[in-house]
Amino acid sequence: MSTVTIILWIIVFAFLAFFAWNYIRVRRAAKYVSNAEFENMMRGAQVVDLRSPSEFRRKHILGARNLPSEQFKESVSALRKDKPVLLYDNTRGQLVARAVLTLRKAGYKDLYVLKNGLDYWNGKVKEHA
Repeated sequence: MSTVTIILWIIVFAFLAFFAWNYIRVRRAAKYVSNAEFENMMRGAQVVDLRSPSEFRRKHILGARNLPSEQFKESVSALRKDKPVLLYDNTRGQLVARAVLTLRKAGYKDLYVLKNGLDYWNGKVKEHA
């Protein structure tokens, strides 16, 4: 096996290890819930849409507030620590991981993520054309 091949395998392994470690950290910090569970929890919770403001204006879960991921660290103080935080984005879920880890680091404990995101949400939404 050549040196280049060994280096490539090490790089691939490092990337896989990083993604696995990050996945485990996020799963420990927040619970992923179904549409029904998310909807049942909304009444006493803070619902946060992590998508961009333009995506939020087009369509969002009724009662959600928009804290875009780009400004999320600066907006964390707008959330109460004594109420559950329900987070969502689109199906990708990339925005959620960073937000969950940021909130956990800031001392938030009741964190929940909408499994499969807004793309598969079947509850009430507010839409604009």
